Amino acid sequence: MRPDVSPIPNRRALLLAGLGSLLAGPVAALDRPRGRVILSIGGRIAVKNAGERAEFDMAMLAALPQHSFTTRTPWHEGPRKFTGPLLRDVLNAVGASGSTLQAVALNDYKVALPVADCRTYPVLLARLLDDQPMPVREKGPLFIVYPFDSDAALRSERYYSRSAWQLKHLEVE
Repeated sequence: MRPDVSPIPNRRALLLAGLGSLLAGPVAALDRPRGRVILSIGGRIAVKNAGERAEFDMAMLAALPQHSFTTRTPWHEGPRKFTGPLLRDVLNAVGASGSTLQAVALNDYKVALPVADCRTYPVLLARLLDDQPMPVREKGPLFIVYPFDSDAALRSERYYSRSAWQLKHLEVE
């Protein structure tokens, strides 16, 4: 329990609080990052924790449901295992309402990708490569990865170019 929050004194109050949270819906506040900010999201988002943006540290991204797949990429030798939250889960966490994402990398590379891709495919915001954190020299710390081996249509320049590595910012438009 956090020291700045007093405990609810009785069961009835606890029951009423729980009922109230059920009626309020799934929107939840986004905690402030405690570690180094690794990703910021701006634009058409409803949930913010830093002015007009939502900021995440690595622990916040690791706390989201994690998914993995193994796929070949044009940038690696042989199949590699990628792990991280689904990009759609990250967008849901910030209440994104746009149709396009502008992904910006550490070197200011920018690419647009449709939000619809996140509904159609299990696009990962990969934070682990072969179960290890990705250093910048290995395209980390965050890498948008499509499951290229799952669908021949994904093995094209269109989807390869949307796979931004060294991701630092998403702008929802």
